[in-house]
Amino acid sequence: MSRHSGGSDELPLDDEIGREQEYVSMLYDRLDGLREQAAHRLTAELRNTGGTLQDRSQRDSSVAMYADQVEQFSAVENGLCFGRLDGDDDSRRYIGRIGIFDTSGDYDPLLMDWRAPAARPFYLATAANPQGVRRRRHLRTRQRKVTGLNDEVLDIDTASPGAHEELTGEASLLAALNAGRTGRMRDIVETIQAEQDEIIRAELPGVMVVQGGPGTGKTAVALHRAAYLLYTHRRELSSRGVLLVGPNATFLRYISQVLPTLAETGVLLRTQADLFPGVSARRTEPAETAALKGRAALAEVLALAVRDRQWVPDEPLEIEVERETLTLDPETVRTARDRVRRVDRPHNLARALFDVEVVHALAEQVAERIGADPLGGDNLLDEADRARSGGSCARNRRSRPPSTGCGRY
Repeated sequence: MSRHSGGSDELPLDDEIGREQEYVSMLYDRLDGLREQAAHRLTAELRNTGGTLQDRSQRDSSVAMYADQVEQFSAVENGLCFGRLDGDDDSRRYIGRIGIFDTSGDYDPLLMDWRAPAARPFYLATAANPQGVRRRRHLRTRQRKVTGLNDEVLDIDTASPGAHEELTGEASLLAALNAGRTGRMRDIVETIQAEQDEIIRAELPGVMVVQGGPGTGKTAVALHRAAYLLYTHRRELSSRGVLLVGPNATFLRYISQVLPTLAETGVLLRTQADLFPGVSARRTEPAETAALKGRAALAEVLALAVRDRQWVPDEPLEIEVERETLTLDPETVRTARDRVRRVDRPHNLARALFDVEVVHALAEQVAERIGADPLGGDNLLDEADRARSGGSCARNRRSRPPSTGCGRY
C-alpha cells in the first residue's frame, strides 16, 4: 500500500516535505563539512614535501586517501538521501548513498549507507514480511531540494482510511522511469528490486554470472554488485584492485558515472584491447580469426607454445664472467627450469626465478674454482665471498643481450 501523505502524525503533504527538507539540508551541511575537512587535510599533506623516505611514503598514502574522499563526497552530491525506514519500535533510519554519523555524540548514524545490512529492509520488506518495518518512505529530490515523497505502509493497522492508496512502490518506480535521459547510465540504487538485491549481495567467492535479455538491467546490477563488494570487502579488494572490463570505449563512457554516484571512485575501467599495460590493440581481425582466438582450446595451444620456449640447450654453453669462462651444462638448465615450473607462476613472472637458479649455479662454479684449496682441503671461501661471486654473475647476466640467454625463459 502506498500513499502520498506521510508522517506518524498525518501532517499535510507540504508540511511533511518541509520537515524532510530540514533533515536533508542538515545532511548536506554535514557532507559539506566532511568535504571541506578532507580538502584541508589534502592541502596540508601536499605542502609537506620534506622528511625521510618513510615520511614521504606516508604522505603519498595520505594524499591519495584524502583525494579519494574529496572525489567521493562530490560524487554523491545528487540524491544523497533517498529513503527512510520507520520501524515498529518507532525508530527511523534514513537511507542514502554513503554513511554519515553524528560525531558530536555517540556516533549515531544520521544517514545509513544503502549497502549496510541494516538498510536491506528498504529493498526487501513487504506487507507479508515487513522485517520490523512499519513504513518505507521514498524521497524524491532535485539537487538539494526535496520535491516529493511516497510512503509504503507495510503495517495495515497504521494505514489511514482517507489516504490515497496505490500499488506498493509504484510512485518511486514511475519517477525513475519518467526521469530525463542524459546519455549516461543512471544508477538504480533507489529502486533495487528484491531479486536484484539477492544478486547484488551474494557472497564474494566464485564467479557470478548475471543473465537476461536486452534492457533487463544486467549491467546496472553488476555495477551495484561491484559497489556492494567494495563496501563489504574493502580491505581485501582495495589492496588487490577492481577492474571493470567492457566491450568498447563507448560502453565504458556510458556506464562511467554509475560507480562514482555509488561512492566508489577507485575502480579501473578498461576495454579488452587495453588490458595489457602500454599496449592498445586496435586492429580489426576477420571474424574467423576472432572466433578461433575465442575458443577455450586456444588456451592449451598457448600453454604448449610457452613451454616450447622454455628450451634446454643440447650442448653446454660457455659464459664469460670477469675474464673467467664458465660452463652451463644442459642438466643445470633443465634442473632450474623444472624447479621454477613447480612454483606454478606465469612464464614472464617465473623468468626472474629462473635467472636466480642459473646465477646460483654459476656462482657455485666460481666459488669452487677460485676458492679451491691447493692442498686438497675444503673450499677457502666463506658465505660472504660466495655471495659476492653470485652478484658478479648476476651483473654479467643482466648485461648480456637477450638473444644469448640461458634458455629462452
